[in-house]
Amino acid sequence: MYSNGYIFRYAAIMVIIAAALLSTAAMLLKPFQERNVAIDKMGGILASAHIPDVTASNSIKLFNEFVTEEIVLDQNGEVVESYTEANKENAKAFSLDMKAELYKKSQGKPFELPLYVINKNGQSLYVIPVRGVGLWGPIWGNIALSSDLNTIVGVTFDHKGETPGLGAEISTAAFEDQFIGKTIFDNQGQFTSIMVIKGGIGKLPEDKRIHGVDAISGGTITSNGVNDMLKDVLETYLPYLQKHR
Repeated sequence: MYSNGYIFRYAAIMVIIAAALLSTAAMLLKPFQERNVAIDKMGGILASAHIPDVTASNSIKLFNEFVTEEIVLDQNGEVVESYTEANKENAKAFSLDMKAELYKKSQGKPFELPLYVINKNGQSLYVIPVRGVGLWGPIWGNIALSSDLNTIVGVTFDHKGETPGLGAEISTAAFEDQFIGKTIFDNQGQFTSIMVIKGGIGKLPEDKRIHGVDAISGGTITSNGVNDMLKDVLETYLPYLQKHR
């Protein structure tokens, strides 16, 4: 029969071996995990501009083909870096963490923002990443603006844990397609963002409906999260948008 000391030493050795194996596995898998995150990020950017036939296997190729410029902006809307070389995933803009940068903004600290320029059929589209909070966790996405820096040509949204059939509907075509053709400035050039309206845009005056979409039925908190996310993030890009419209 084994002594208590032997059992303790055996258990301790097994814990150390298991920890070492898990640590090694995590280190070996990290490059693959980071690559998958990058591919998913590229796919979302391309999808917002309706680049066709994007898959996990061709995202990097299409990203480098369609993205002509990656821009880093400061809080004043000035261009800090413009990257037009090959291997766009190596650009500073692509590595910026929106969560961290928006947190810096909330703390009144200097921050930077990424902006992606896509050439599609000879037209320049400008893709703005967005990030916010839903009912159960973070929500995020991309908004593609036409060359007028006003009209939305497409969006993508995703989430970490919104309720299936309710808040999770933000990532469906039925919700996302509503944004196409909407504008974020009114005829006087005033910023309006896009309003996500509970009960539908029929509640808005007719001349305001170009700035609104229907909220998700039963997903009020997530819809409000999208509404706040769009307003907060697009406002952050206003210095650049207003200078270049």
